[in-house]
Amino acid sequence: MMFRRALVAFLLLPILARAETANVAVAANFTEPAKEIAAAFQSKTGDVVVLSFGASGNFASQISQGAPFDVLLSADEIRPKQLIATRFAVAGSSFTYAVGKLVLWSHSAGLITGADTLKAGAFNKLAIAKPEAAPYGVAAIEALKALQLYDALEPKLVQGASIAQAFQFINTGNAELGFVALSQVINNPEGSRWLVPQSLYTPIRQDAVLLSKGAGNAAAKAFLNFLKGPESRRIIEKYGYAISSGVSNQGA
Repeated sequence: MMFRRALVAFLLLPILARAETANVAVAANFTEPAKEIAAAFQSKTGDVVVLSFGASGNFASQISQGAPFDVLLSADEIRPKQLIATRFAVAGSSFTYAVGKLVLWSHSAGLITGADTLKAGAFNKLAIAKPEAAPYGVAAIEALKALQLYDALEPKLVQGASIAQAFQFINTGNAELGFVALSQVINNPEGSRWLVPQSLYTPIRQDAVLLSKGAGNAAAKAFLNFLKGPESRRIIEKYGYAISSGVSNQGA
């Protein structure tokens, strides 16, 4: 038995020696699918993926100040482009890994019946993500303006630092309802929801990019390639995201 364990350990040494770590900054809306994708990647390659979750705008600021991330999975396409332009990310490495969907959600069953719920205004607080930091917050404001309700509802808005905090405001009852990502509630049978028509807001194209600090990291590059593959795409679609037709057309 001791010999067998020693033999297994010996055979694993080359794999462990080759294993690398990639530090990935992930937009908060993509928390659950990112966890599944990272686990599948680690199982397949042996490389380690360390995930950090937060608002895309905050991550972009941290990266420009030297934060040690190798990859950014942003909730928009703007910040990866800005990071490339300022040489904090690798030119030609960005691609759209998912297209997000906006949902009006309440923890209370029956509260939300569609846009009419917003028009009635029979609530005290409406949660959104801070638009300066989170693209889902921008989309929420676009939707309210498209419905011509922004001016009337602006006094009722409460802003979370990220889409995750906006969700917490609603989930804990600090806001009766709010705008969140479909991925956050797709597997939650509780409450009520309205899938906001995509004609009411600019498509939320979520881009991934290889950061300059990860340019020499084989695990980071491999993770981005894995993100484009069929296993990752199945996970992404399972959480309600659309897949861009151009997701596999650019290199990482």
